[in-house]
Amino acid sequence: MPRTPTPTRALRRGWTTGACAAAATRAALMRLWGGAFPETVQITLPRGETPRFALAHRAAGQGWTEAGIVKDAGDDPDVTHGVTVIARVAPAGPGVSFHAGEGVGTVTRPGLPVPPGEPAINPAPRQMIAAEVQALADLHGVAPDIAVTVSIPGGAEIAAKTWNPRLGIVGGLSVLGTTGVVRPFSCAAWIASIHRGIDVARAAGLTHVAGCTGAQSERAVQTLHGLPDHAMLDMGDFAGGLIKYLVRHPVPRLTIGGGIAKLTKLGQGARDLHSARSQVDFARLAELVGRPEIVSSNTVLDAYQLIGRPLAHAVAREAKREVESMVGAGHIEVDVAVCDRGGTILARA
Repeated sequence: MPRTPTPTRALRRGWTTGACAAAATRAALMRLWGGAFPETVQITLPRGETPRFALAHRAAGQGWTEAGIVKDAGDDPDVTHGVTVIARVAPAGPGVSFHAGEGVGTVTRPGLPVPPGEPAINPAPRQMIAAEVQALADLHGVAPDIAVTVSIPGGAEIAAKTWNPRLGIVGGLSVLGTTGVVRPFSCAAWIASIHRGIDVARAAGLTHVAGCTGAQSERAVQTLHGLPDHAMLDMGDFAGGLIKYLVRHPVPRLTIGGGIAKLTKLGQGARDLHSARSQVDFARLAELVGRPEIVSSNTVLDAYQLIGRPLAHAVAREAKREVESMVGAGHIEVDVAVCDRGGTILARA
């Protein structure tokens, strides 16, 4: 099976929406309290990095100023790469208050890091923004009493392609990032989204959730069990990330759905189901079904075409057994659905 080629250069890291919002806030305050916008602005991130950002937007009016930073996600395939993150600041108080402008969502369900009714600006970005407000307030000898409105033009359209609608974040994107740094292909953002999905499901009192490897298996499982959208966890390849979090934050019932190849790997003990990070042991698969002729198969689909549904049923049983071993006997009720590429369920366990 082909592997992902090794990059010929180091992957370039980038900056989170939270870091961009903090930098934009600092630049806007420099105009509000200091009289002029800078050409570039430097901030200090939670781990001590001090990136510098060029301004892409400047505006001012009666009692307010705003600045914008174009987000550079480095070499990470981030859907928000290239958006402009704008912060508008205006005197208010007491303290720093946060508001959602165009393209930034509002939280409507419990279970997320900020409560319902609040703008979807996570705690770490809020802390970064508040630190910049305090630093400049100290420099200019003024009170740090400021309303900060974060906007991301076009964010509502982008958010429709993310987890936000399922999590109950309406109207736009979330302002995210715990360190301010985007590390390419770290998978951390996806796994964090899975965790937030579990948090929302638990807060809503759901007793049954499902993790699926792709859109077709998700559609099949949701229809099978009649589950609401916020019960569907976009597991993708990260079975381990989902199951480990559920062990610590349990829901009574878990359904795992996916294609036969990925669930074969899960049943063989893989926790990351990506083709570049785990492989199928065909000798073990042949032994499982008692069909030595599939040892030489190129793919699990080839093997399935040779022997049909008995393979799918064996894969479902093995995947169920493996997931149960991860969650512990009796703690979470587990069932598994193996699907084909069209979303037809081939086998259940």
